[in-house]
Amino acid sequence: MNTWKLLGKIAAVSGLALAISAPSQAAIFDVTVDGSDAIFLAGRTDVAIPDASLPWTTGTHLIRHGGPTPEEIKETLPPFISVAAGDVIRAADPAVGGISFFNGFGAPFFGPGGNGVSGSNLTSLDGISGYIGPQGPLTGVFLDSSIPSSGPAPTTLDFSGSGLGTDFLTLTPLLGQVFYIGDGLTSSNVFQEFTAPTGATRLFLGIPDGFGFVGAPGAYDDNDGSYRIRIGVNQVPSVPEPVTLALLGLGLAGLGFSRRRT
Repeated sequence: MNTWKLLGKIAAVSGLALAISAPSQAAIFDVTVDGSDAIFLAGRTDVAIPDASLPWTTGTHLIRHGGPTPEEIKETLPPFISVAAGDVIRAADPAVGGISFFNGFGAPFFGPGGNGVSGSNLTSLDGISGYIGPQGPLTGVFLDSSIPSSGPAPTTLDFSGSGLGTDFLTLTPLLGQVFYIGDGLTSSNVFQEFTAPTGATRLFLGIPDGFGFVGAPGAYDDNDGSYRIRIGVNQVPSVPEPVTLALLGLGLAGLGFSRRRT
């Protein structure tokens, strides 16, 4: 996927240029994250992804099913927005949507918060860390302007119940360190804050997946559906009212039936 096709998945709001925000300025972006957007391929413009019908066994690659899947999804590079060190990232509205991670179209669909409080333990890929936490949520990773093609990868953060959990207020991940975003809210409906680390120029949004959600990253070739999130950079959102959250929940259920096929 070329850079312009990738940026086409991101829409800037309030008259700002598409996908590109000036460092340390306020901006809002509407981002769609497809089930095929592998967080472990963030920034990997050096990787050639073969067609879904072909094997992918050499060099940097994600594990695929041994045979064709009903969806025949081809892995995609995750979308990104431009950031600067010190920028504070929040969801401007809670993320919505649904992704199915299993062979065949239809339920169950996971929402942006993923499935459960734990259950996923994925290893790193080159310069991108592993991921521990709920299965299949919306995640992010900050990168500088280089391609993360070599390791060692930073330490894997633990978002399970025995680690950081998912109810934190603030987080400053390292470059290349995959972190949980979910719907962007704590259990008390407070918007969580993610601060861009030193050297950060891009924030990628994607999905952590693997067979059984454990081990080497992969199994994206049967994922359909998407998450949608409005990202605020140096913006202070208002806390959503209960009625708003109820309506968003209805929207989530509806989006679960919006399926993507290649």
